[in-house]
Parts: sequence; C-alpha cells; structure tokens
Amino acid sequence: MLTKSKFRPAWWLRNPHAQTLWAAKVHPAPWPHTIRERLTTPDGDFLDLNWTEAGDGPVVILFHGLTGSGKSRYIRSIMQQVQSTGYRCVLMHFRGCSGEPNTTAGSYHSGHTADIEYTISLVAQRYPAQKIIAVGYSLGGNALLKYLAKHKTNPLHFALSISPPLVLAEGAKRLNTGFSKLYQWNLVGQLIEALRLKDKRYPALKLHKLGYENIKTLVEFDEKITAPLHGYTSAEDYYKKASTLTDLKIIDTPTHIIFARNDPFFTANCLPSSDSAMSEKVTFEIIDRGGHVSFITGRVPLMGRDWLRVRIMELIARAIG
Repeated sequence: MLTKSKFRPAWWLRNPHAQTLWAAKVHPAPWPHTIRERLTTPDGDFLDLNWTEAGDGPVVILFHGLTGSGKSRYIRSIMQQVQSTGYRCVLMHFRGCSGEPNTTAGSYHSGHTADIEYTISLVAQRYPAQKIIAVGYSLGGNALLKYLAKHKTNPLHFALSISPPLVLAEGAKRLNTGFSKLYQWNLVGQLIEALRLKDKRYPALKLHKLGYENIKTLVEFDEKITAPLHGYTSAEDYYKKASTLTDLKIIDTPTHIIFARNDPFFTANCLPSSDSAMSEKVTFEIIDRGGHVSFITGRVPLMGRDWLRVRIMELIARAIG
C-alpha cells in the first residue's frame, strides 16, 4: 500500500543534499556501548556482529548501507534508541565493513542475502521466544527486501527498509549526474580503498588484476568488481537481478518501506506505480522531501531532530503490539 508520510523537513534543510549531508556528517549521534562477536560463515569467511548490552523483549537486527558500519550516524542513532527502549539490538557488518578485510575475494552487494539469512537464522535459534525485527538501510535495505522475496517463510515478525535502491540501474544513473557525483566520488573512493587493503593483506587473491585503481564510477566498479566477484556476467546483469522493485509483489512478511521522492541517490523510476505493484503485506511510505537516509525535522536552525529513529521505533512498537 502506498501512503504519504507526515514527515516535514526542517525548513533550513529542505534541499535533498542539505538533508543527506547534515544527517551523514553533522547531526549528532551517540556512541552506544556494544559487544563485538565474530562468526565463521559456511564458506570460511567471517562476519562481525555488534550487540548492544542485553535487553528484554524483541530483537532488532540492523543491516547498514554501502560502505557503512557501526560508525555510521544512522546506525549509532538507532542502536542507542533501541537500547534505551530495553530491546536487544545487533548490527551485522557486511563483509569487510567492520574495520578488517574479509578473507574471500567477494564481499557484499545489493542482492547478497546469504549473510543476512545466516544472521537472522542465528538470532532466531538463540531467541526462539522473541519477536525478531529487521531494519535495513540503503543497500542493506535492498538486500533485506531481496531476502524477504527469496524466503517467503522466515523468522521475521516485521521488516523495515529505509531508502532502498529498488532499481539499481536508476541509482547508478542518478549518482553520475550533477551534485550527486559527490556521493559517487566518496563511495567509489571508499570501495577502492577497501579493495586496496584487502589486496595488500591477501595477495594470493590477486585482486590487483581487476584494475580497480582506475575506476571512477559505480557502473565501472560494478562492471569490473561486483559482477565478476559475485557471479554476474556484467553490471547490467547485476542491476537486473539484484533490484527489488518487482519483488515487492511477492513479499509475505509485514514490511514497511520509507523512501523520499527527492532522494539524491535515485530517480522517480524507483517508486512503485500503484498499490497493485506490491503485496498486501508491504506498506510504502513516501516522503516528498527527505534526502537519503536522513529525515531531519525541527524549527530551530542547527537544532534538527532525528525523525527517522523515532518513526522506526513507532513502527516497531505498532508491529509487536
């Protein structure tokens, strides 16, 4: 179901870039105390989980965005909020995002669901009597939706996807235009640096042969790195298979998506056309002016309030009853 959000941006952050950059670089976010746990994956790699101090009731699992981590402001903010509510919260770092290069040549991408499945199954085994909520942001939100589409029966009670790249080709196109090139430049730089560190630590993987040092755009990165390392024939093949807009029809888990119409990472072609484009279990909350994983409100200049974390907790509370 398509629904219009009640969110109103801070009047001094009505521009989508101002919203996005303020939320990512300026808006204060606490540093919650967490405990690191390392898991060995079935293919011999590792995953790092960060848990908040033990709580009661539901367990909230978080999946960050591209090049994100426990240091990301949106992750710190929601972990603190969940912990203050008294729930358990755990962040799954995608491979190579926890501060140490992962050991296999591949890492993660918008359609990578194996590690999400592994983590959700682990939490379900540990806490069989608790309701499990999953929240994914940007790339993590898309991968979560892909997981839901692949696993119509799963342990989740409720899922939230924030600013997901539902049509990957549209995202790649938008990030190569205008001011949005700034985000592309930053993301590509971080991705290349991660490859450089992995290449240095694990020279036997011969990652330098992929020619990553000369990559300038996300399309080039996905063509030379993402696709060959993860079983796709090309960037186009990856974009087609990992996108999730058409998957919304087959999701059978109660799911809420929050998406800004003016998101500087995407285009209007990422929006579902009507209610019929989604299953009855999916609610798509559209915000006119909100940026990318941002949603800062408030009347006093330089004193914004994090609407997103409050909204997430409202939706979780409603879902668990």
